Amino acid sequence: MDDTKDFGTPKKTADKTVNLTIDGFDISVPEGTSIMRAASEAGISVPKLCATDSVDPFGSCRLCLVEIDGRRGYPASCTTPVAEGIQVKTQTPKLEDLRRGVMELYISDHPLDCLTCATNGDCELQDMAGAVGLRDVRYGYEGKNHLDSAKDESNPYFTFDPSKCIVCSRCVRACEEVQGTFALTIDGRGFDSKVSAGNKDFIDSECVSCGACVQACPTATLIENSIIDNGVPDRSVTTTCAYCGVGCSFNAEIQGDKVVRMTPNKDGGANHGHSCVKGRFAWGYTTHKDRITTPMIRKSIKDPWKKVSWDEAIAYSASEIKRIQKKYGGDSVGAISSSRCTNEEVYVVQKLVRAAFGNNNIDTCARVCHSPTGYGLKQTIGESAGTQTFDSVMESDVIMIIGANPTDGHPVFASQMKRRLREGAKLIIVDPREIDLVKKSVHIKADYHLKLKPGSNVATINALSHVIVAEGLVDEEFVKERCEIESFNLWKEFVALEKNSPEALEGDTGIPANIVRDAARLFATEPNGAIYYGLGVTEHSQGSTMVMAIANLAMATGNVGREGVGINPLRGQNNVQGACDMGSFPHEFPGYRHVSDTTTRTTLEDAWNVKLQGEPGLRIPNMLDEAISGKFKALYCEGEDIAQSDPNTQHVTHALESMECVIVQDLFLNETAMYAHVFLPGSSFLEKNGTFTNAERRISPVRKVMQPKNGYEDWEITAMLSNALGYPMNYKHASEIMDEVASLTPTFKGVSFKKLDVLGSIQWPCNDESPAGTPTMHIDEFVRGKGKFFITEYVPTTEKVNNKFPLIMTTGRILSQYNVGAQTRRTKNIKWHDEDVVEIHPHDAEERGIIESDWVGITSRAGETVLRAKITERVQPGVVYTTFHHPESGANVITTDNTDWATNCPEFKVTAVQLTKVSELSSWQNKYKDFSEKQINFVKKDNAKVN
Repeated sequence: MDDTKDFGTPKKTADKTVNLTIDGFDISVPEGTSIMRAASEAGISVPKLCATDSVDPFGSCRLCLVEIDGRRGYPASCTTPVAEGIQVKTQTPKLEDLRRGVMELYISDHPLDCLTCATNGDCELQDMAGAVGLRDVRYGYEGKNHLDSAKDESNPYFTFDPSKCIVCSRCVRACEEVQGTFALTIDGRGFDSKVSAGNKDFIDSECVSCGACVQACPTATLIENSIIDNGVPDRSVTTTCAYCGVGCSFNAEIQGDKVVRMTPNKDGGANHGHSCVKGRFAWGYTTHKDRITTPMIRKSIKDPWKKVSWDEAIAYSASEIKRIQKKYGGDSVGAISSSRCTNEEVYVVQKLVRAAFGNNNIDTCARVCHSPTGYGLKQTIGESAGTQTFDSVMESDVIMIIGANPTDGHPVFASQMKRRLREGAKLIIVDPREIDLVKKSVHIKADYHLKLKPGSNVATINALSHVIVAEGLVDEEFVKERCEIESFNLWKEFVALEKNSPEALEGDTGIPANIVRDAARLFATEPNGAIYYGLGVTEHSQGSTMVMAIANLAMATGNVGREGVGINPLRGQNNVQGACDMGSFPHEFPGYRHVSDTTTRTTLEDAWNVKLQGEPGLRIPNMLDEAISGKFKALYCEGEDIAQSDPNTQHVTHALESMECVIVQDLFLNETAMYAHVFLPGSSFLEKNGTFTNAERRISPVRKVMQPKNGYEDWEITAMLSNALGYPMNYKHASEIMDEVASLTPTFKGVSFKKLDVLGSIQWPCNDESPAGTPTMHIDEFVRGKGKFFITEYVPTTEKVNNKFPLIMTTGRILSQYNVGAQTRRTKNIKWHDEDVVEIHPHDAEERGIIESDWVGITSRAGETVLRAKITERVQPGVVYTTFHHPESGANVITTDNTDWATNCPEFKVTAVQLTKVSELSSWQNKYKDFSEKQINFVKKDNAKVN
């Protein structure tokens, strides 16, 4: 089990040190430290129940009483700060007597079922009873008590048993201080006090199932169902969550070879002991019955699958690639890697393509979401990544969120952000939809919500910049010292034009000019302004332009290069940053070095002992187009599901059908695998060693918790394929792959598994100049030297509304589900979101005769699907919104193949549609249902059963 010590109260930092004596020991601690913490750091244990170092002290349990020479009474050590020269006693006869009396009262109203309790041996109440020496309880059970209180078993992941509650308030404080949801309260007074989820069952309350309350509970009142079912774990392995780009560190707690609990690691650099419903509870997909663990092959997608050995599957795959290249040419094959895979895995995939396939036809889903980030930031500041740590937000005075929904997409970081907002930071939200942070909580409300029309991002930020320039709010000193003056002057002249004023652009953006002006003034005048953005910025035809515009704004206001500021892309998946870092693009080697760069290419050729191509290869859209035209014939797809996640689904599936050999390496028979000829079963994040790189450039360890159910880690499978193709990859461990990355990539020069084991995580660049990593970038100068401003002309998207398609559809995610849902749909998270729906404003619904839960046909220029309607004012008139977590929803049947001008990133966020009330599914959905059922049945035939 995780034996991380709980010091009772949070750590304090201060310039001044205080000296005191505790139980005869001289101790020095920072000013503001509690006596409890000071004692604990010195190895002196003080009994406690209501205190824990994840929340502020409360002083209610009265177990931690101490004596202080010269002071009257017995103060609580958790709420009493240290003072210079005081002498504290934690163990005296009087204190022992008081503590036993307090504990006796607790036990008198507590079930004495320790031997059969699920937390027997892992219960703080039990531990404290022993610590205070309680041997007898004088009070019987004939009086009033809470022992018959009914359990709340509504949440699929944990149980609330109020009969065991000691009303310590730790769960309430964790919900408030750590998560920031305020779902729990203490109702009643005195003996009638009880923990309440708003007088509702947990499942119907505001609870977001982050697990903070369960983690904080010192008894079995709030307990994971997995512990009830399996008992307490006996060991743990620290690893990294495989969901979003926050990159939370977890202790995978194990019993035998079974994971029974995932607890957030208190020392995790990204999460500091917090978690969300996905990382904390939704890991059951790793052992789901749908997992395929044996290789399969077939000649045609019309044929049933045949289970084969690994040797046969690899040999067949290699022979098909060789055959196709011989027949159609060297460029007729390619690969797609995944942001869900480790750095080491995506590195060997791009190396396979370049060294074994002999081309640069490698792309990744990271380009489908955040390639404009790489392009825009590289151009303006010189590095294709965010500038800060997540912790930096705690120094921000004003936070601007553009096209992101942190509470749903990056919930652990959102909790930290909410903490800063409760402390007084200002909030500006730029989003066409009313996300939760706008005003859902009584404790947080955006100062400004710029409810722009989808597609008008660049116009909006040009209008903000216009105000800052026109009203003399530019940080002239920063610009003069840190930026290219010529580029700045050109940009300043451009944004000052009347056409870029909030008034001139009001028709394009839909935002009242006065709101734009006030928001611009707020951002420019606060000391520390931070910008956080997501796919609502990048997934547009002007995605790259918008990223450059964000960088322009940050530089013009001097908000780069220190704590509390910065340009911060919120990466959607666990390793989007790493997939980019490792060279998963057709035009870039690892470390963002262009394939045409002779020096880099020579270095890699010498190391890899192979001749490399100097011309960029095919991106995914190019591969698909070439497949339909008959030139691209084989695809190796590891961990990615383009048939569900990429735009214009029917175009994607047509391309897959046109190929002669599609090799899919994954956990499940996903939508792309239904068009495959070879299925190579992959390994889950619990079954492998490697690293993930999160949105703050933090490289974190992924460590093997259990043996791979398929027999191999994913990088081993890629290496076997490479060997079969004639290019040797003879790594013995994932650490050797990272050693190779470090030897060939300057920003990763100092990274190694050994260093990660010592430091826990590292933020790149990690090299001779920064051996422990670089939390904040661009401190003294930009990576490119001087920051460069770019002209960001607003060019309206070609995807326009008209009489036939009068509405704009945009897409996003929901808290309980993840990306295409392949993982989360195979967990109990399905209880919160079992289907995708389309959100429509009441006005638009009334015009079309649509009411709540009606079937609604959504038609675009690309296709048609049917979803249930959700009537809500979260969307503005003229805009509809949906998620894409369920394949049968067909969200990407509707999205067009419009892309960003620089990177081909799809324009998911702007699709012109019409909505009509219907009574049956679309023709595509009916065909999909028949096709998918047939493909699933194919797996079950010929003894090829899903494990």
